[in-house]
Amino acid sequence: MGQDSPDQPGPPGVRAVSTYERLTALLAEHGVAYRLIPHEPQGVTSPASRLRGHPLSQAAKCIVTRVKVGKKVSRFLLAVVPGDRLVSFEAVREMYGGTYASFATRETAEGLSGCEIGTIVPFSFRDDLDLIVDPALLAEPEIFFNAARLDLSIALDTRDWRRLAAPRVAPIAGAALAEVNSPAVVRAMVARPR
Repeated sequence: MGQDSPDQPGPPGVRAVSTYERLTALLAEHGVAYRLIPHEPQGVTSPASRLRGHPLSQAAKCIVTRVKVGKKVSRFLLAVVPGDRLVSFEAVREMYGGTYASFATRETAEGLSGCEIGTIVPFSFRDDLDLIVDPALLAEPEIFFNAARLDLSIALDTRDWRRLAAPRVAPIAGAALAEVNSPAVVRAMVARPR
């Protein structure tokens, strides 16, 4: 799906509304102040945060996650964690009482979010995509995220985001990125039997 690809099919001959248009319309409808930040195209959290000029902890990292809850039954959620943290698939699996949790496939993530990977917004516009945020992100005064486009981001007051998005709040953040990249963790991962 490209940055201007429609995410909501419409009648023949009628252009569908993009996630960017849907999001900015929602913010305008509720009178929420936000800042648009144009930047070089970037869909990876760390470099995007550098381009936007904010601490990595203020980035709303959005990961579409699949939890297997039955033999042929899966639930999907949009996990939102601070940009300097990973999603804990174990925490998500336990929260849903599932047997397995992982990244959703690219096709599923883009279909459910209406966004290209790297541009997923911390809002769910679908009933079949639960929205869950780690409480650490809520401690930040302002959050930043790509605006369903690689070349444009939004800065939004965290309280306004929480009020509009109405996420479930649960501890779903895993290790900090610095911990994952530490020499001790790398050695342990390399030494782990396969």
